[in-house]
Amino acid sequence: MAPVAPRFHVDDLRFTERAVRLRLPFRFGAVTVTACPQVYVRARIRFEDGRTSEGCAAEMMIPKWFDKDPSLSNEQNFEQLRQALRNAREAYTTTGAAQCAWDHFAEHYEDVLAMGWRQGLGPLVASYGPALIDRAVLDAVCLHLGCGFGDAMARNLAGIDLSRHDLAPDLHGFDLDGFLAQPRGRPSIAARHTVGLADAIRDADLGDADPRDGLPASLEAAIARYGHRHFKLKLSGDTRADIERLTRIADVIDAQAALVTLDGNEQYADVEAFSQFLDAFLAAPQLKTMAAKTAFIEQPIQRAQALERNVRAAAARMPLLVDESDATLDSFLQARALGYTGVSSKSCKGFYKSIVNAARCEQARSRGEALFLSGEDLTMQAGVGLQQDLALVGWLGLDHVERNGHHYVDGMAALPVDEQRAFAALHPALYAESDGAVRLRIVDGQIDLSSLGTTGFATGERGAGIRWDAMGTTY
Repeated sequence: MAPVAPRFHVDDLRFTERAVRLRLPFRFGAVTVTACPQVYVRARIRFEDGRTSEGCAAEMMIPKWFDKDPSLSNEQNFEQLRQALRNAREAYTTTGAAQCAWDHFAEHYEDVLAMGWRQGLGPLVASYGPALIDRAVLDAVCLHLGCGFGDAMARNLAGIDLSRHDLAPDLHGFDLDGFLAQPRGRPSIAARHTVGLADAIRDADLGDADPRDGLPASLEAAIARYGHRHFKLKLSGDTRADIERLTRIADVIDAQAALVTLDGNEQYADVEAFSQFLDAFLAAPQLKTMAAKTAFIEQPIQRAQALERNVRAAAARMPLLVDESDATLDSFLQARALGYTGVSSKSCKGFYKSIVNAARCEQARSRGEALFLSGEDLTMQAGVGLQQDLALVGWLGLDHVERNGHHYVDGMAALPVDEQRAFAALHPALYAESDGAVRLRIVDGQIDLSSLGTTGFATGERGAGIRWDAMGTTY
């Protein structure tokens, strides 16, 4: 008999923040981030027999990504995300009947988006609340059952049923249980190193910007320390400047790069402007090696235009992936019809969306169509957030994932020492202590995922020793 997904009530959801200060400025698109909060979610669920379980999740609150309105301050962006969390809490905690994890998400999916719309929150912002809560809830389910994320997926203990709530009608008839049960997962994954627009390419470029903290501050230093062979390069939208910068980067990475991706971060106004860049990129003799190793270009066009214009001509020359425009469960379908073939898996957009889009890619492959999923980052920090995202992309079977939090932030240095050591003890292959702090371990460009099969959603018992009392105000 197939396992039955447990049913439960969501009794309590609490949010707490920690300030994160970057050791290096991270510039993407038109914004440079030097500090922002990381929010932690605690969920308490109550099963039908009265027993309870608690789970957690964490995510950065990056400004000017979810909503790029230049008139909004960073603090206003943070408050948008807090409101999204409150909205989702209101929805999840007022459900009358006990439900499985999927139904808690699916029943409220459209209502949460509609609530956000009335408050001026776009769907990417509104989805932030459920994305974190769903991870904390599943963590509680897994801890209650004594299983890990991969086992929960293989047995469909979340109760994912695409025929209920009709959120993915294109997958009607798809054997989701069979897909979930397929042997999958990886012992390690390649870290695709981000090169932000403010990043030094060589140590000689640093000047007074060198933090002198013993950690790599330039691209060449990061390669020397971590052995990176996969790279994600940010674009500014200025073709001439981008070609010049990519040429300087190519001088450093051409010899060892196994794969490159480019990220437009919505910096091109329309298809024509992006096509001009693509012409220059593919024609530049000094970028021939880089272009041959470029797997795709991510979200080059502003989201207001990205899903309005056909991009098949550009996509025939270089695969295109949607990221910021992937705001709803059906966004990838819209993008696919216009010529995009890739979509990002990003924990801040929700792990159920990643699973649904992975199923779409599998269905397309069975029909001879090439669609792909790629793991992307939002400066994910060492600890619960990093672990859950790595567990997800590892289970999805991805070969590489963008990682940048370890480069821009000083590991767990801001956390209490006992909390750092608790994480390191639970995940000795994932973390290592160096330069006075516990931090992500990357060896020969690879991240070891072997410990992430622990109970919970990659957390382990008691939330991995998180010091809730060492954080800010709970709301």
